[in-house]
Amino acid sequence: MSLPTSLEAIPATAATPSAPALNRVLFSLSLSMLLSSLGTSIANVALPTLAQAFSASFQAVQWVVLAYLLTVTVVIVTVGRLGDLVGRRRLMLWGLGVFTLASLAGGASTTLWQLIAARVVQGLGAATMMALSMALVSERVPKQQVGSAMGLLGTVSALGTALGPTLGGLLIGVCGWNAVFWINVPLGLVALTMAYRHLPPDPAATAAKPVRFDLVGMVLLALSLAAYSLAMTLGRGAFGPLNAGLLLLALLGLGAFVFAETRVAAPLVPLATFRHPVMATGFAASALVTTVVMATLVVGPFYLVGALQLDAMHMGLVMSVGPAVAAVFGAPAGRLVDSVGSQPVGAAGLVTMFLGAATLPIAATTWGAAGYAGALGLITAGYATFQSANNTAVMARATADQRGVVSGLLNLSRNLGLITGASAMGAVFGFGASTSLVATASAQQLTAGLHLTFLVAAALVALGGVLTWLGVTASRRITPPAEAQA
Repeated sequence: MSLPTSLEAIPATAATPSAPALNRVLFSLSLSMLLSSLGTSIANVALPTLAQAFSASFQAVQWVVLAYLLTVTVVIVTVGRLGDLVGRRRLMLWGLGVFTLASLAGGASTTLWQLIAARVVQGLGAATMMALSMALVSERVPKQQVGSAMGLLGTVSALGTALGPTLGGLLIGVCGWNAVFWINVPLGLVALTMAYRHLPPDPAATAAKPVRFDLVGMVLLALSLAAYSLAMTLGRGAFGPLNAGLLLLALLGLGAFVFAETRVAAPLVPLATFRHPVMATGFAASALVTTVVMATLVVGPFYLVGALQLDAMHMGLVMSVGPAVAAVFGAPAGRLVDSVGSQPVGAAGLVTMFLGAATLPIAATTWGAAGYAGALGLITAGYATFQSANNTAVMARATADQRGVVSGLLNLSRNLGLITGASAMGAVFGFGASTSLVATASAQQLTAGLHLTFLVAAALVALGGVLTWLGVTASRRITPPAEAQA
């Protein structure tokens, strides 16, 4: 996998590696990102098989997926900050090793709870790979090529998401459910070898300096994120007293975390990060637009099967349009960011997302599956374009000693959008359909739910656009014009 040929025109220096060396670095980081996203999607298709293999209920086997997602969400900021402190290359190698070993243990599990425990450990490795891939790109890639590299990471992430269900189904049919996890072992070993051989050593100053880690902040943030994630996922869309209690606990924990961060010399998350307008609004906008993308994944199957009467195969084909389009648009959007700047590209992405969300209900009811697929393509093309621009803009503002934690926060905002979208947008769909049993709802009810869901989705994209504009406007008052265009 190589970058655009414009990289080859950059002369190699001590700070700027040659194009072949840089491509090898990016290949190892891209493979790490591919594995972490594949780990998110490949297990979903195995849930019915796992329920049979372990004689377990759906509520039990769904923790094979939830354990991975929750672990990534809870620890991703912490591992990003650890990378800043102990060395990003060192921690990336550790994360790849943990992910690979946990994949081996997952495939060898003899009980469901052993498998869930392996998925927790696998999520820890995946969080490290996600957070540090972006941080290392920002650190190692020349500034004028960061957009292309960020777009490449977005492309392989979308490819992993798209490939997961197809590859998982093939492996289960040929080799059994164990292969869904064992496939990561040879791929993980390749990624580990590539990273060991081609990632440049951590700066000597990083390896030599004493580590001052904010343990209290880590615990408070982890508890807050765990409580929020559980509040959004438990109950399968029904928000009861337990969910409310967990949400309250998350808010209290967040308040305690912010208070604690103002009292330590080396905070886990420097609160000054949120005072930079582009970074603060970039995190918020990323969460909002990811919530919209998750709405397409949650609502789509019910509408396509229930209202349009598609069978499972054709429903899957329509749903695959989203990640396929995202994979196609990520890299070109990154190159465009390098050419014209992140602000116009990000704005174009948000406009495209808004048009897709606003027109999806009309297109679906007018042209059926083709209309739904077309509007879904607009949403995901806009999403891939915006994320390439937003990630580049945010990482450009990160100081050298905070790239890991900022990358962790970007990934956290994305995961929070996924978790919130699955719960909140599912609830909006049910409210619009006037039933909590959407699986048995009529076509008319499902259409009403679709209209309300994407009305809310369009509003969320518009809010993301307003926040981004406010961030850019405020940044121009404190940033030189040349840097503001980054």
